Formats: sequence, C-alpha cells, structure tokens
Amino acid sequence: MAGTLAACGSSDGGQGSGDSKTVTLVSHDSWAVSKDVIAAFEKQSGYKVDVLKDGDAGQAVNKAILTKDNPQGDVFFGVDNTLLSRALGNGLFQSYEPKGSDTIKAEYRVDQDQHRVTPIDTGDVCVNYDKKYFADHDLEPPKSFDDLVEPRYKNLLVTENASASSPGLGFLLGTAARYGDGGWEGYWKKLKANGVKVVDGWEQAYNEEFSGSAGGKKAKGDRPLVVSYASSPPAEVVFADPKPSTAPTGVAEGTCFRQVEYAGLLDNAGNTKGGKALLDFLVSKRFQEDMPLNMFVYPVTEGAQVPPEFVKYGPQAKDPETMEPAKIADHRDQWVKSWTSLVLK
Repeated sequence: MAGTLAACGSSDGGQGSGDSKTVTLVSHDSWAVSKDVIAAFEKQSGYKVDVLKDGDAGQAVNKAILTKDNPQGDVFFGVDNTLLSRALGNGLFQSYEPKGSDTIKAEYRVDQDQHRVTPIDTGDVCVNYDKKYFADHDLEPPKSFDDLVEPRYKNLLVTENASASSPGLGFLLGTAARYGDGGWEGYWKKLKANGVKVVDGWEQAYNEEFSGSAGGKKAKGDRPLVVSYASSPPAEVVFADPKPSTAPTGVAEGTCFRQVEYAGLLDNAGNTKGGKALLDFLVSKRFQEDMPLNMFVYPVTEGAQVPPEFVKYGPQAKDPETMEPAKIADHRDQWVKSWTSLVLK
C-alpha cells in the first residue's frame, strides 16, 4: 500500500496554496472509517480523501520524520503519547487548532501553547488472554505484570518489538511505570527467562501467534497471551460470524498502559486548507462516534457515545499505568536501547 500511494500526496506541487481537491492522510495500518462517514466529509468539504497506510505506528512515525521535508501527505494520524516527543522534536507538524477541539476532554490535551497535535482517540495497551486455553488447562489467567513471570505462564506470552511497534513500546513503558527506573530491567530479565516471544509488530503477534484471535486460530498460533488492547475482545465479537454470546478473549487488567493517539497538520503539507478541514472532521462528533467499531479505540471528546459492545466486552482499564510525556521524552530512547540489548540479544 505504501509504495502504490507514495506519489499521490497533493497535486498542487507542495506549495501550500490549498488549491488541491485531494487531501492525503498518512497513518498506520489500523486506520479505518465507515464509507458513509468519509463520504459525508468529502461532500461537505469538497475534498477527496486519499489514505496512505505506512505500517505499524512506530514505522509510520519514523517514515514521516524521514520524509518531513517533502511529506507524503497533508495530515498525519496515529502518533501516540509513547512517540509524541520524537515527532514534535523533529518538527513534524505545524500549528493548527481544529474547530471543535474545545470539546476534547482536558486529560488528553497536550501542547496547548502551540497546538501542533490534536488528541483523536485513546485506548489501553494490555495483555489479552485466550479464555479457552486457560479453561482447557485448568489454569487461572494472569491478572498483573507480576503474574507474567511466574513459571506456570512460561512460554505463553508474545509481545511486539518495542523499538518498532507502538503496543510493544506501550508495554515496555507500562513495565517502566510499574517497576520504576531501577526495576524494569530486572523484570524483563525474568520475563525473558520465562520464555516471552518477541515479533516485529501487532499484526504478527495478534493475528498469527496468538491462539485466541480469529486470525491466530487460522494461523494455528500457539501463544495464549498477547500484548494487544483492552478493546480487542469486542473486536473478536463484532467480527465473528456467528457472533458469540461472550468474548473469546479477556484482558489482564493489571497489565494496562494508557495510550492516546494524535493527529497533526504536517509541516510542508501541500494542501494546508484540506488538511485543516480534515483535522476539523477528526474531532467532529460523527467521526468520534464512528471510531470505536472501526479502529476499536475510545473517543476523546465530551458527549461522544460509546457503542454497547465496548461497554460490555471492552471497558477501559480502571487503573492503567500512565507516564508523563516529559518523562517518556527523557527516557524512551535509552529504555528502548537497553531493552533491545536485554531482550533481543
């Protein structure tokens, strides 16, 4: 997808005149929106939306930084709080405060002095478990980070590479928040000794290695524990045919890390007017309420309704680990470097 759409940025030669009738959104692979919702935006705004999916969130952010002088599009969606400082520090975005951004809940707002990014959604990175596996093996599913290093869960967990994957990095930051600067490395030594498997990204971990997902079952995945999201169980219900009465997967609530995703107008965007219109749309009630059953994330604006499937199968974690963006900025690169040496070598 990335290769085929790379040349379709904006057709006004990158001069920022805003005359182009195409606006290009650059995102990670999980971007999704209902056809009627995007059609309504195109009709109302007069802009056609092209979407360029650029891999996992970590890969997409890195590519956007490498191409920032001649960006592939006008708006970038999907940089989260784990990678935000890298994007801002590399001058990825220009300032714009979308119409309707006053409805965004205060706890998600950042960069309020410059408005380079706008919060769009939130979710929790958590370990998911395969209910059938644990029932068949008469084993209690893990509930916490501490549980995951116990011998009874040896060789059961798959996670993503923290240097390339957003949920993988979120899980690493969750352990750093839980055990502190002096304790997270010792924790990962125990996790490695307990047989944790590391793969490149979420698609491989969840849809190939994890025994509890529909994709993992087809691929004969043999890991009943995976780093994914608190909203993954409702996805398993929504996409199943026939729909089960209960989700086949569960969430270890003591392993969650709160993630917030942002969008911004790319610096040097060719179609700034179209980009601004698209950002206005991303915070609109219609888009915010369309997100949950498409991208399986929670809205960030006041008054946006959450579908009943989320309330029943994928409630937000009650007490997730969190970390100040400034602390992530100060430590992330060193933590990832240490994690790579510790876990991958």
